[in-house]
Amino acid sequence: MNMQALMRQAQNLQKDMLKAKEEIDKMEFTATSSFVTVVANGKKEILKVTIKPDNDFSVSDMDMLEDMVQVAVNDVNKQIDKKTEAKMGKYTSMMPGLF
Repeated sequence: MNMQALMRQAQNLQKDMLKAKEEIDKMEFTATSSFVTVVANGKKEILKVTIKPDNDFSVSDMDMLEDMVQVAVNDVNKQIDKKTEAKMGKYTSMMPGLF
């Protein structure tokens, strides 16, 4: 394989990687923990947090609510990581430390 062909192949690989990353960045991921729902995009930016009203909820339950938000945010981030690994793994296995 000559150098020009190798460079074209590397450029095509780079374009494919960028396209896959852009697709992930545009995706939305949703995670729910009890009555807290978190929506994030593939960039791990939180787009929305929804807390369903609960008649039994009081201000004294704030610690529990904070824990549920934390669990939902961590879950949505794991979903993004899993999708990124599934989609980008074929590229990162060839170039460790890229993402």
